[in-house]
Amino acid sequence: MGLVRICRGGYDQTMLNQIIHGTPTDQPPLLIAHGLYGSARNWGVIAKRLSDSRQVIAVDMRNHGDSPWSDQHGYPEMADDLAQVIDDIGGKADVVGHSMGGKAAMMLAMRHPDLVRRLLVADIAPVAYAHSQIHFIEAMRAVDLNKVARRSDAEAQLATLGIDQSLQSFFTQSLDVTNKRWRLNLNGLADEMPKILSFPDVSESWAGPVLFLSGGASDYVKREHRDRIKALFPAARFAGIPGAGHWLHAEKPREFEAAVRAWISVA
Repeated sequence: MGLVRICRGGYDQTMLNQIIHGTPTDQPPLLIAHGLYGSARNWGVIAKRLSDSRQVIAVDMRNHGDSPWSDQHGYPEMADDLAQVIDDIGGKADVVGHSMGGKAAMMLAMRHPDLVRRLLVADIAPVAYAHSQIHFIEAMRAVDLNKVARRSDAEAQLATLGIDQSLQSFFTQSLDVTNKRWRLNLNGLADEMPKILSFPDVSESWAGPVLFLSGGASDYVKREHRDRIKALFPAARFAGIPGAGHWLHAEKPREFEAAVRAWISVA
């Protein structure tokens, strides 16, 4: 089981909460940044398996899990959060980021290029998306937490609000049943949703090795995005996991793990 460590100091705020799997080796540690509404715990199985060859650190992004809440949720701020963690664990890491975490990881590589050795971006591109995630926040806000004695009670309420069964379980992993609160800054995330769905207009680029790994059944990374990707990441490579959607690490965990292993094992 991973060790939960709440760290303090650095940059402008308390450090992100971390779940640490394994011990330091002669290989760079692997940092995992989750997507919107996720948490470090969502990545427990994959992180634990990958820790057989190096230390793996999964973080709760700001406004998620046990990390600090902030009224700022832009990608420069999230990138600096990740940089702070890497500084604390030795100053260089391989990084995996999914969706929102993938955008934060891309920004990390451009703002703090010396901190990243290899980067894997899971099913996201450095572009603005038109779809909205706000209805999920509205559904979580609508849950009557006074009527929740166990996670299944919240899932039942989410079902009546039209939330898909797989997402019911995912969302309620961020529910603190005992204290009847969400471990998500729902108001802050709602206010910052335009920033989350977009991507900053940057002039920087990062020449390091980056793999854009997509779900074969997902439309988040389209062929027309490749020019923009290549402008920012000239060494970018592309791969897909057949049959996987946007949540490729959850839908095809073994295939995702194998892709990560192959990518970060390159010297």
